[in-house]
Amino acid sequence: MKNANQGTASLPDGSGLRIGIVQARFNAEVTEALLAACRDELRALGVAEDAIAHATVPGALEIPLALQILADSQTYDALIALGCVIRGETYHFELVANESAAGITRVALDSGVPIANAVLTTENLDQAVARQREKGRDAARTAVEMARLIEDFLP
Repeated sequence: MKNANQGTASLPDGSGLRIGIVQARFNAEVTEALLAACRDELRALGVAEDAIAHATVPGALEIPLALQILADSQTYDALIALGCVIRGETYHFELVANESAAGITRVALDSGVPIANAVLTTENLDQAVARQREKGRDAARTAVEMARLIEDFLP
């Protein structure tokens, strides 16, 4: 296996990969920062700018369908979900957070295309802002690493 045992010291090589990103516009100040950090990290890992596709959707609940469309295209080696759900005073937070995550996981399992889930679920805006850059970078690394893992196991 070439890349399956990536240590913490080495970063995965993204050269030659095609990555699709789906970004929710709700809480745009946070999701724009997630996107910027994610794109920066993808480029740092060697993913070419023209190999990164980007689509936006209204909110976290719309992310799975857009991911499914991208996965069904058989164009991308990995996908990334970017969003931000902040707890409010109603049960709506749990519904959105849980259903979005379940949908993202279902698309990955059904399609076989790895998806890095960077839909933040936080108690407040301050928590989201504190995590936005790191989670954007993490999503890029996860997507590249999982794409390489798939390559190692599937001819």
